[in-house]
Order: sequence, then C-alpha cells, then structure tokens
Amino acid sequence: MSTEPEAETAAAEETGARAPEAEGAADTTTDGSAGTADADGAAGPAAAAPEGSGSGVAGAGDAAAAGSAESKELSEAEAELAAQRELRERIEERKAAKQGPVDAGAKLSGTAADLLAAVRAVESGEQPVASAFREPEPAPRRSAPEPVRRPQPVAPVAGPGDEAVDAVRAVLAEGGAPATLAARAAKALGEGADAQLRDDPWQLLRVGGVRTEQADGFARALLGAECGPDDERRGRAITVWLLEQAAVAGHTALDASALTAALGQRAVPDADAAVQSAITEGDILVFQDAIETPGAPAPAPADDEDEGEETERPVRVLVGLEQYALAEESLADGLARLINSLPKEDGSGPQAGDWESAAGEASGSTAELIRAVAGHGLVLHTGGETARTEPAALVAAAEALGLRVCAATHSAAGRRRLAGLVGSDEAAAVTVAGLLSGAEGPGRDRDGALALDLLVVLDAPQLDVETAAMLVESLPDGARLVLSGDPGVLWSAGPGRVFADLVAARCCPQIVSRVPDPGPIGELISGIGIGELNQVDAPGKEVVIVPVRDAGEAVHRTVQLVADSVPRAIGVPPQDTQVITPGHGGAAGTRALNAALKERLNPGPGRFGGFDPGDRVAHVPAPGRTTLGRVVRADAEGLHLECDGAPVVVPKERVEQTVRHAWALTAHQAVGLTWPAVVVVLPGDATAALTRAWVYTAFSRGERHLSVVQGAEQALPRAVAEVAPKPRTTRLQTLLRPQVPATA
Repeated sequence: MSTEPEAETAAAEETGARAPEAEGAADTTTDGSAGTADADGAAGPAAAAPEGSGSGVAGAGDAAAAGSAESKELSEAEAELAAQRELRERIEERKAAKQGPVDAGAKLSGTAADLLAAVRAVESGEQPVASAFREPEPAPRRSAPEPVRRPQPVAPVAGPGDEAVDAVRAVLAEGGAPATLAARAAKALGEGADAQLRDDPWQLLRVGGVRTEQADGFARALLGAECGPDDERRGRAITVWLLEQAAVAGHTALDASALTAALGQRAVPDADAAVQSAITEGDILVFQDAIETPGAPAPAPADDEDEGEETERPVRVLVGLEQYALAEESLADGLARLINSLPKEDGSGPQAGDWESAAGEASGSTAELIRAVAGHGLVLHTGGETARTEPAALVAAAEALGLRVCAATHSAAGRRRLAGLVGSDEAAAVTVAGLLSGAEGPGRDRDGALALDLLVVLDAPQLDVETAAMLVESLPDGARLVLSGDPGVLWSAGPGRVFADLVAARCCPQIVSRVPDPGPIGELISGIGIGELNQVDAPGKEVVIVPVRDAGEAVHRTVQLVADSVPRAIGVPPQDTQVITPGHGGAAGTRALNAALKERLNPGPGRFGGFDPGDRVAHVPAPGRTTLGRVVRADAEGLHLECDGAPVVVPKERVEQTVRHAWALTAHQAVGLTWPAVVVVLPGDATAALTRAWVYTAFSRGERHLSVVQGAEQALPRAVAEVAPKPRTTRLQTLLRPQVPATA
C-alpha cells in the first residue's frame, strides 16, 4: 500500500479547513493533483498590458563555492526542539498547579475560576478572608546555563535500534504494510512499538502520511474476523488522527460537532463514544468556552431562580490535542503577564520624558509606535514591506535610551535587511529560531529569561502558537513586546493565527502604519488588500500580465520570462527572479516548473539524488523551517548545500524528505522573503484554491518587477473581491478575554 499523504487531507475537508502543503521540501501532495494550493489559499494575477514573447539563451545557474562543515542549520534545529521540550515541561507544571476542584463556575478557567473558588471558600467558612485572597508566591523561573552564542554540536536524539526496527518490520510484513515504514513507526511509537501495533493496529495512524483506509487494511490483515468498524480502538485512533490533520490545516481545536461529523464520514458508527473514549484515555482534551456576543446584554435569570444563583451561559464545546491546547494556554497567560505588568519608572530605565523626547525626533506613525511602547507591555504594529522602517526606528531609539533590545525575523535574509534598516551591525537583528536556541541574540539570564527589555518580532503573522508561546514564556517580567506584520499575508504554516487573534481581541494598542508601499506594485497590493484588483500604470514594466491558454503554455512562458525577458527588459538576472505558483502538483505546479527551469538554467543528469551543483534548492531541517540555497557538491557524507551563506550537509537518507528544487516555490514558502523580480504563475486548474490572502502574498514578493502568467481568467478578480482565508478554530481570544482589559 502506498503511504504518500493526500494533497488535501480528508480531515481538513470534513472539518471545514484545507490542510496546507508542508512548508519546504517534504512534499505532501500527490503528483496528479493539479493546482494543489499551499496552506490557506491559491493564486491569481494582476492587471496591466500583455507582454510580447521573447527568445534567448538561458543563463547557466551559478555553482556555489564548495566547502564542507558541520551543519549549522541542523544544530539550530536540534536546539530549537530542545527549547520546545523545555517549554512543554513548564506548561505541564503550570497545568498541574492549576488543577483542583472548583465547585461553582466550572465553566470558568484561569484567574476567574480561582477567584470564584476563593469566594465560595469564604462564604462556606472553610477559609478566612485574609488567607483566601492572599496572592500566592510566584514560582521561581527555572535557572538556565550561561547562554550559548553560536550553535554548538548537539548530539542527535538516539533513534530506535536495529533490533526494534526489525521487530516492527516483521509486524508490518504480517499486515501487508511497506517495510519502509518500519523506522518511522518505531520512532513514532517508541519502546515496544511492535507489541503496540499487534495490540492496536490502528496505532499505525501515528506514522506521518498513513491514511485511515491504509490503517484499516493493516488491521484487517492482523486481526482477521475480530476487526470491525465499531472497534473502540479504531474510533479512538481516528479521533486523534483527525485532530492531527486539523492541526496541519491550522486549527488548535475543533468544534465537537465538526469532529463527530468527520468521524461519521470515516465510518465510525458511534462518533460520540469514540470522542469520549479518546477523552477518557487522555488522548485529547475537551473545553467549554463561553460564547461572547459583543454588545449583547447578560442573560437574565429565570423567574424561579434565586437572585444569587448563577445563570447558564451559552458555551461551545471544543476538543483538541494537549500539545496545542497547553501551548495556547501558555501563550495567553504569558501575554496577559506582559500586558498587566506595565514597565515601571523606578529610575533604572528611561523615564517618560526620555520616551517623549525620542518620539519627538520621529514623525507620523513612527512617533505613535514609540509612544505606545513607552507605556505598554504589548503593542501591535501593522503595515507592508516599506513599513518595516518604523519598527527599525523603534529599535534604534530604544538602543539610544540604553535598553536591551533586539528584533527578530523568520529568515536570515530578513535579518540582513533589518540590520541594514537599523543601521548597526547584526547584533540587534536575529532570527526567531536563533533567538530561541541561544545561537543569536543576548542569551538568557540566571532565571532562564531572555536578557531583554524590548523584543520586536517582524513578520508576526508567521508565528504559530507553539513558537509564540516559547517567545512569550522567555520574556522577563516588565519586558516589552512588539509584534509587527502585514495582516494581509498568509497565516502561519503551523497551528494557530496568533497575530490575527490579537488584532481581533483589541487587548493592546495597535499602531497602523501610514507608510505605503511605493510604485505600481505597491498601488496594486494596496488595492488587493481591500478587495480590489485595479489596473495600474506601469510605464517601466513594473507589472506585466502574460495571458496563457493552458498549463503547458504557462510553463513555457514562465521559463521564457525568467531566462530571457526579465533580464533583457528589467535587468534582473535569473538568479534574482523567483517563480511562485499555487501548489506542488499539477501541470504547472512547482515540480513541473522546477523541472523546466532546471533544464534551461542548470541542465544536468541529477546524479546526486536528482540534484546537480548549482541547483537552487529549498531545505527544510525541521517542520515549518525553510531555508533557500544552492547545491555545492555531494560525497559520502551527503548533499552539501550553501544556505543563507552557511554550509549545510544533508545526509543521503534525508535528501528526498528535506530538499527540493526552488526555482519555483509556493506562496507559503515565499512569505517573509522578497526578490528583485517575481513571476507568479496562475494556471487555470488552480482557480478553486484562490484566496485574497494568497494573491496578496504572492504579488507582494517582488521589489522591482512582477510578471503574472495569467490562466485563471475571471477567477482572479473574484477571489480578490470575495474569497477570504479559510477560518481556523483557535481559543486564544477566549483565553485572553477574562485576563486583560479590552482596548478601544
């Protein structure tokens, strides 16, 4: 049986959200799925005049300089995973500390539930008033070792031994499953994996890429007549699997009704019993969140109720995986801590007059941003690519005031751009991964917190709930956090929609930049942001539309644009032009485009697992982490790459999973990056996946030039005007609401 994941998982379709493509090299779509979109959307073109065809010889791809070194990227990824494990330990400790019966107000949580329990204890005489409302002593932060300034070799986590893999392989063979799954199954299930599979064959669903029908076939082969659709083990495993697929699509939780409906479509006879079994076994968590209607009056008590009795409030029942539920709770608690512990003027830092003086030297929304940061622990800043100058100015002003400050982006290229805007060396500019792992930035203090007074995070919409929770958990009390980003771009590849939830919650100041993106591309993007696809004047061919009839013509014209027309007319060489298309599969997806572009720009036999020196590649050392680079060479160690100026060695067995060609990318891989010229390909078979956010993201990646290979016809303006991103179910706003005051 094949184990390649479906292009769009059925779970996402059943729960009202589509599973995104894995960001980077690990491909999760079937080759035949034409026009499969990545993450939250699809594509579309702009408006201008068609460009004439051209011809010319292809420029050969530049071969990267050879060199071999320990993989910096891999060590950073290992360190980041270690940081994630430490965060989860902290979350579990806090969760255990919060556990305890609350007789009344069981639907409340956090501080509200604690206060209500205290009131009940005083009313019943169980506890005196003085002790009931005494603030508990804060738990001391876990001490941390001295910060590591640069990535150090990290011993890889020991995988399953050969004996364990062989035992799993034997069980898989009995069930007719591919032997290639043995190592992954042994790693996913841990010790005694073979016994677990014999006892519960549906545990095979815990191996990435396995579908429910494949697990059913495996179970039938092992269990024979004992196997049936009503097996409790089957219902429990499919329940967890559906929630994992929902997390891939961006949800941190699901409505219970949506989950039971999806279980029904998977032939689970008693969906409610399956969910209850998973809850009882501790595989999933259940939440009852009050439904808040803005402006609605509080429900009045019924006539037969006493005045002191509580009134039932409408709630929605959500279920989710513990991993994301705890991360979202931790994030909400950490944000509330920052918001409620405002920086104090104790003489150790800049005073109000100092901040006002710094703001007086700026103007417009930059001055507003500085003033907001002066008095608040959390500030949101929204704007396009040009608006990055405002948080950069804030960083420079805070440094001048003597604060410990740094700004984080999601890529090394973004870090270099930010350092140029700040006007200093790269010490104040870091990557999010480097900051969390200790490879970049100020390191941590004795309490384990980042040694910072102000952290500015750019491209904040890319923050998933786990990464955001790690950042917030790492900030000391009294620190300030600024989240800056463009609300029109695609959301994070991982679960959650942190930035959008905070914007909607209105729990802190929000500064909207008044610095527009310049030129015809900026004008076009501004219109798309409000749902209008406008015709723009582009006298310098800044925006060009290339209409095509079919996918084959789209591929031909794309290669022609990159190799000849854009270099000749715009002066941008092929290595500085990026192709963006909706998905990996299809006749004009990344696979087809990369094959055609390689043949023209860097022809070769692909003797190193399909790659040759000089090939442009995308490397994914960890889920959600994509770096772009070039192939240098290959040897017994593996494939040698140069990514963001650093040497990376990918072991031979990891190449197929983590490396792919990158002349053409999806919009989710391109978000947060820019190139001098961009060619956006919109084949006709991708029209069903178009959204405004995808078009906005793809079109805004070009700095000087945007070519749109347009085969979507009227689906493009319709998507820009009408198709919003598919919603994600999250709990961040609900968790924040009782902890922080709303801000107008």
